[in-house]
Amino acid sequence: MNQSTTPPSSTNLFRPNADGIVQLEGRQWEQIPPGFQCEVLDLTRCEGTIQLPAGLKLYELLLEGTAIESLPDDIQVEMAIRLSNCRELHSLPAGLSTGSLFLQGCNSLTRLPEDLDVWFLDMSGCWAFQGWPKHANIWAGNLNIRGCTALQTLPAYLGPLASLNVRDCSNLESLPDNLKITGWIDIAQSGLANVKSIPESLKNVEIRWQGVRISHELWLDPGSIQIQDILKEDNAERRRVLIDRYGQSRFMSEANAEVLDEDQDAGGDRKLLRVPLQEDEPLVTLSCRCPSTGRDYFLRVPPNMQSCRQAAAWMAGYDNPDDYNPEIET
Repeated sequence: MNQSTTPPSSTNLFRPNADGIVQLEGRQWEQIPPGFQCEVLDLTRCEGTIQLPAGLKLYELLLEGTAIESLPDDIQVEMAIRLSNCRELHSLPAGLSTGSLFLQGCNSLTRLPEDLDVWFLDMSGCWAFQGWPKHANIWAGNLNIRGCTALQTLPAYLGPLASLNVRDCSNLESLPDNLKITGWIDIAQSGLANVKSIPESLKNVEIRWQGVRISHELWLDPGSIQIQDILKEDNAERRRVLIDRYGQSRFMSEANAEVLDEDQDAGGDRKLLRVPLQEDEPLVTLSCRCPSTGRDYFLRVPPNMQSCRQAAAWMAGYDNPDDYNPEIET
């Protein structure tokens, strides 16, 4: 008996299964028929320009990896809206209310809507985002804005939050005076790494550096770290945090690093340096000077590097140093 090759009609495509789920993952986008209803609508990686109809009420909406540009003004989604890696998304409707909102990698989104109401918000990697609404409720859950490099401030209405991740927010240099966090805050490589004091409301909050718990002293007074503190530290993760806070360049200069190799490039002398670390792979860096700026750099490379040339080739993306023959280095 021959199987039918007739493609399913739109009506069949949008018919929910027994759990109320409509899953169209990876399909070419088709217009949703009038009167459509379901609990969960999964349009993950659907191809084409998606335009959702007005009056849509859902429990969960999945649109990850699609080319959607905006949501209907009256959309209602109770539990979660997943919009990760929607590169064309440029706006969200005012008054949007849902439990969790996932916006990782939405690089065209520069602002959040007025009167947004969410418990969990993940905007990691939204490097163009810089505009908080004047009024919103972002509270109770986790706020992840890791890598939002254009962001300079946090709004006073935030929280209380369970956790706050501001890793790599290089232009964020202050926190709201009354911010309350019941769990932890991760401040690695952010502008907050250089502050000397924090709001009184955060005096008991757990501090993390790339996921590793650290003391308030290590955050606010990195000048108190001694090089012997680093070399005696047994825990590899904590030792890496200490090196970050002490300064990798300063550490390599003061730790009597072994010189594995020396040569010259366009910037002058360069050295391949190695410092053994207890119960961890050795720290190996290429010490060199930028020919354009005259600044000295210590660039970490894999511990199996044996020559400056090999390390430079690895940083340029070459496994074989013989393949690395730059006409000029800047």
